[in-house]
Order: sequence, then C-alpha cells, then structure tokens
Amino acid sequence: MKYLTNEVKIALVAVVGIVVMFIGLQYLKGLNVFSSDNHYYARFNDVSGLTASCPVYAYGYKVGVVSKIMYDYKSPENIIAAISIDSELDVPRHTTVEIASDLLGNVKLELKFGPNPTDILAQGDTIDGDIRRGTMEKAANMIPQIEKMLPKLDSILASVNTLLADPALGNTVHNVDHISANLATTTQELKQLTASLNQQMPQMIDKANGVLANTEGFTRQLNGIDIAATMDKVDMTLANVQQMTAALNSKNGTLGLLMHDAELYQNMNATMRDADALMIDLKANPKRYVHFSVFGKKNN
Repeated sequence: MKYLTNEVKIALVAVVGIVVMFIGLQYLKGLNVFSSDNHYYARFNDVSGLTASCPVYAYGYKVGVVSKIMYDYKSPENIIAAISIDSELDVPRHTTVEIASDLLGNVKLELKFGPNPTDILAQGDTIDGDIRRGTMEKAANMIPQIEKMLPKLDSILASVNTLLADPALGNTVHNVDHISANLATTTQELKQLTASLNQQMPQMIDKANGVLANTEGFTRQLNGIDIAATMDKVDMTLANVQQMTAALNSKNGTLGLLMHDAELYQNMNATMRDADALMIDLKANPKRYVHFSVFGKKNN
C-alpha cells in the first residue's frame, strides 16, 4: 500500500512498543490492564511504607493491589489509596483495611471484613484504613526504655568483668573440678557398695529368717511355760521370806532376842572382851596356866 511508508511503519512499531511497555510496567506493578477488578478507595491518616503496587490480602490470600495513592495537601491527614480488588470478591460494609509490614519491611494491605456478608459495598465506595503496629514499631517504642537501661547494663558488665578478673574465681572453678572428681569417686564407691549389698542381701535375708525362726521358737517355749505355777512358787518364796523377816523382828526367838535385847548384846561383848584378854594373857604367861615336870609332880 502506498500509505504504508517507512515513516508510518516506524510510527506504528513505536506505538505498539509503547503500549507493550505500558502493559508490562503495569504488570510488574501488579496491575492487570485487561482485568475487570472492582475499584475502591481506602482512607488513611498515615500511609508509612505504603506505595502503589502494594498487594492487598484477605485471610492471607492476595485479592488485589494498590493502584494509586492520592495525597491531599490541603488536608494532610486525609490520604486516599485507590485499590483494585478481584471482582469475584464481595466486600461487605463496615470492612476495614490495615497497613501491615513484616520483619523484612515488606508492606501490604489486609482486609478485615464486616459482620454482614450480604450487605455489600458498591464499587467506588471508601473503606476506613489504619496501621497495624507491627513488631518493628513495638521494638522502636522500646528503644527509649533500652536507652535508660544502658547505664545499668554498663555497670553490670563492669561488675562482671571485675568478678571474672578476680583470681579467686579461677581457684573456685579449680576447686569445683576437684569436687566433681571427688563426687565421681564417691559415686563409683556407692555403686560398688550397692553391688556388694545386692550380693550379700540373700545371705542377710537368710540370717534374718533364721533369727525370726529362733524368735518364733522362743515364743513357743514361752507359751509352753506354766506361768500360773511359776507365779505360785514365787508367791510361796515371798511368803517364806516374810515369815523369816517376821521371826527376825520378833523378840521371842533367839535371833530376835539377839537383835533386840541390848543387855544380852552388851553381855556378849563383855564376854568376848574377857575371852580376848584371857587369850592375850595366856599367850603372854603360858606357865601361869600350864605346868610341866620331867620328874613328876612337885610337892609343895
């Protein structure tokens, strides 16, 4: 054709290239040019980290994407994010959307559906938005408290360093090694003692059984003794002892008189003294009492 000059062909190729590049860029952003998504608006007063092409999730499943963010310079706290959501998903009224981020800093929107699934939002309606306070923000809020704790931590570390530098700690650890060695030796000896007791236990049990058997035999012997007859004999013996004690205490008998008659006692003492004096004089002067003569009796 005479109208398809080289200039026209170059222009057509350029247009097609631009269109393809536009579609590719939109695809890289997560936007599908040919899709029939429903478009909604989310209102935020802070969109920290939120950008166009951020994904939109519902129950952990990607259902849309942020297509554009519109900032109102006259009302800085009124920030609108245009979001495209799969047309097959019905969004109930009173649904909210939250900006969430993970530890790696990836930002996304999460839909929190309203209570009535039959009351559906119309396309183009506005959804209230908020920011979920994630782990990183909580950690950032803890920084002032950590800064207050740093002087105390420095003091604690200095005390720990002083303690570690003390040679007494090394000696203590050395002593602990000795104690551990002694405990190991004691444990081994206890094991040996337990093994020895286990070996001797049958013999000890046999001896104990023998002692119990002897005890039972002794018990049977005790049961065989006539306790009543034995007690009668004991009573008789006690009665005889009482009679003898009564006889001793009585003044009628010989023993009683000896025990109670003071005059008889004194006479016996005098007699014994006289006999003792006689024996002394006999030993001192035997010739006075005994006369011996070879030639017979001497006549006076």
